[in-house]
Amino acid sequence: MPRTLNTLAERAAAATPQAVARRVRGLSDRAVAWAFISPTIVLLLAINIFPLVWTIWLSFTNYRANRPNAPVRWIGGDWYTDILTNPDIWVAMQVTARFVIASIAIQTVLGFTLAWLIDRRFRGHGVWTTVILLPMMLSPAVVGNFWTFLYQPQIGLFNYMVSFVTGVPPSSFQMLGDVTLSPWAIVIVDTWMWTPYVMLICVAGLRSIPEHIYEAAEIDRASAWRRFWSITLPMALPFIMLAVLFRGIENFKMFDMVNLLTGGGPGSTTEVASITLKREAFEKWRTGYSSAFAIILFVTVFGLANIYVKALNRVKQR
Repeated sequence: MPRTLNTLAERAAAATPQAVARRVRGLSDRAVAWAFISPTIVLLLAINIFPLVWTIWLSFTNYRANRPNAPVRWIGGDWYTDILTNPDIWVAMQVTARFVIASIAIQTVLGFTLAWLIDRRFRGHGVWTTVILLPMMLSPAVVGNFWTFLYQPQIGLFNYMVSFVTGVPPSSFQMLGDVTLSPWAIVIVDTWMWTPYVMLICVAGLRSIPEHIYEAAEIDRASAWRRFWSITLPMALPFIMLAVLFRGIENFKMFDMVNLLTGGGPGSTTEVASITLKREAFEKWRTGYSSAFAIILFVTVFGLANIYVKALNRVKQR
C-alpha cells in the first residue's frame, strides 16, 4: 500500500506545471514546433492524400458509383487512352483555355488599373475600396442567380443597359442562349466578381515599392510615364504574376458559375472541363472514367503551375 501511494505521488509530481515546463525546456525549438504542428499535418494528409490515392486507384478500374456491389475490374490505362483520344474532351479543354485566357486578361488589366487608382489615396478612397470589394465577398451561388436574373431578355437590367447604348431592343439580347454571347456572359460575371481580388494583390505590390525610389526618379526629372514603366510596373510585376497564377488555377477548375448560368449550353459552347467531369461522374455514373479525367486535369494544372512558378521566381530574382 505505501508503494502504491508513493507511485501516485510521483505521478502527481510529474504532472505539475513545473515538471512539464522542465521537460519542455529540455526540448529544442524545432522539437516543440513539430510537437504542435504534427497533428495538423497528419489531419491534412489524411484529408488530402487519401482522396487523391483513392481517385488514382478508381481511374484504373471500371467502378461505377451507382453500382457499388458490382464486381470491380482492373482495366489499366484504358480510360486515359479513351480520354486523350476523345475529340469531345479536347473541345471542352479548348473552351476552358479560351475562358481562362479571356477572363484573366481582362481581370489583370482592370485589377491593376483599379489598384493604381486606389493607391493614389484620394479623398474617400477607403469607401470606394470597400464598394469595389463587395462582389468578391458574395457566394458564387448568389452571384450566379443574381446575374441570371440580370441577363433575362424581357426584364433583365443588363439588356436594358445595352439597349440604351446600342439602340437595339432588349429582347434581342440572349446573353445566356446565344452561341456567341454566352461565353462572354460568363466572362463578364467572373470579371465582375474577381477583379477586386486581383486589385487587392496589385495594391499590395504597389504599396511595397519604396518611396525613395520615386523621389530619386523625380530628382532625375523622370516623366510620369518613365516612372511607371521603369519603376512601378517592374516592381509590381511579381504581384501581378501571382494574381494571374491564383486566378488561373481557380478559373481552370471553375464549375459553380458556369453551371448556374448556362449549364454548359447552348449546346457545348460553354461546356468547360469541370462541366464535362460532372456529367461523366454524376449523370452517366462513369466513376472510373471521371476519376481518370480528374487526374488528367490535376496533372495539367499542376504542371502548368510549376512552369509558371519557375518563371515567377526568375522575375523575383531580377
